Amino acid sequence: MTMAVFTLPHRALLAALATTLALAGCASMAPPYAPPPLPVAAQYPETDPAGAHAPDVAWQSYFSDPRLQALIAQALASNRDIRIAALRVEEARAAYGIQRAEQFPTIALGASGSRARVPDDLSPTGRAMTSAQYQAGLNVSAWELDFWGRVRSLKDSALQTLLASDEARRAVGVALVAQVANGYLGLRELDERVELARATVDSRAESLRIFTRRFEVGSISKLDLTQVETLLSQALSLSAQLEQARAVQAHALAQLVGGPVDLTPVAAEVRRFDDASVLQPLHAGLPSALLTQRPDLIAAEHQLRAAQANIGAARAAFFPTISLTAAYGTASAELNGLFDSGSGAWNLAPRLVLPIFDAGRLRANMDLAEVRRDVAVANYEKSVQGAFREVADALSNRRWLALQVDIGKTTLAAQSERARLAKLRYDNGAAPYLEVLDAQRDLLTVEQQLVQTRRALLSSQVSLYAALGGGAPVASAAASTH
Repeated sequence: MTMAVFTLPHRALLAALATTLALAGCASMAPPYAPPPLPVAAQYPETDPAGAHAPDVAWQSYFSDPRLQALIAQALASNRDIRIAALRVEEARAAYGIQRAEQFPTIALGASGSRARVPDDLSPTGRAMTSAQYQAGLNVSAWELDFWGRVRSLKDSALQTLLASDEARRAVGVALVAQVANGYLGLRELDERVELARATVDSRAESLRIFTRRFEVGSISKLDLTQVETLLSQALSLSAQLEQARAVQAHALAQLVGGPVDLTPVAAEVRRFDDASVLQPLHAGLPSALLTQRPDLIAAEHQLRAAQANIGAARAAFFPTISLTAAYGTASAELNGLFDSGSGAWNLAPRLVLPIFDAGRLRANMDLAEVRRDVAVANYEKSVQGAFREVADALSNRRWLALQVDIGKTTLAAQSERARLAKLRYDNGAAPYLEVLDAQRDLLTVEQQLVQTRRALLSSQVSLYAALGGGAPVASAAASTH
């Protein structure tokens, strides 16, 4: 297409359009953002030892077990919640792109042609007429000149929503890392408890064999034999219950990971898993540090900023809306003359609309934006309080569970000695077998409880790591969006 050469008036028109484009959107009527004060205490109730800050410790370093590392990596790649969160980010990115494009004019290339015949009785000259018109050029249709910042505020709101969705994706990653770690620790706990139950079954089965022989030769009573049978039945029942619990735990962990995995115990892994060196000591710092460490709090702040921007758009709606429709190209009554010299044509049609009466619609829209801002503030404060509680709970759990583990170890040693002495007294005829029965039952209970407490202590450290913002798989991917 050959366009007509720009004349001086055309250059002035284009310069005016460029100036208008530069000025549009410079203003913003959104209220200035100020983060709400923290609705929590200045310090945590529990003091914590010196250690690393959780966000500075990658999950690959914090969890040193190779099998757990492989499970976390697979979960971050295959878990469906992670996939959904990532797609939500792409959804918000597309919405932001649409809203951002509203700041700029839509320029379209168009061409049209028409022919019409007017009969002689309708013609002003009294003679039938045939007319034709052909046009080609560039068109700008109803572009809003954003003098009051309405479009810009909507764009800013979409950007903050995008950033919030990206932080929400990172928060899902933090939660997933903690869930997989806790699920794996639960599986390891059940593995150890199953091994204890199996060892108890083997020991009591051997005792039943010995007591059966004794009963056959008449050295013990039927009561003693039935008591040994009861001990064995209890151990078998506990073993079956633990095997069932382990299967359910393995299924749950496989779902978290997002695909089939080999979770069968191997000999090298059936061991105590209370080594504190596996998880590094963490320093909680001050509650205010959570605002820059936890993705869910950062997401809540972005949502608050988005609500602030929507107030700016609602305020700008009270002012006149100025839109521009323009076209530049060529026009001719003959198709073969469309691109001849002198066929240049243009038009410029500004439009201004000032709301006068809308039955309170704009005022209600403004009130709605302000209420939603207040809701976002409340959600932000609630998120901060929830994060504060999670850290405080994890610190308390770590402290008191460590004490419970020490007490459990002392209790286990005492209970083991009690069982040994009870068996010795029975063998020497100084006590009935019921005393041995009670001692062995209590010993098995204490062994199982100690394993559970050790696992709970490790889980409290995992919870503290996640509560402090550790475990985020990647940094924000949307932070560079403009």
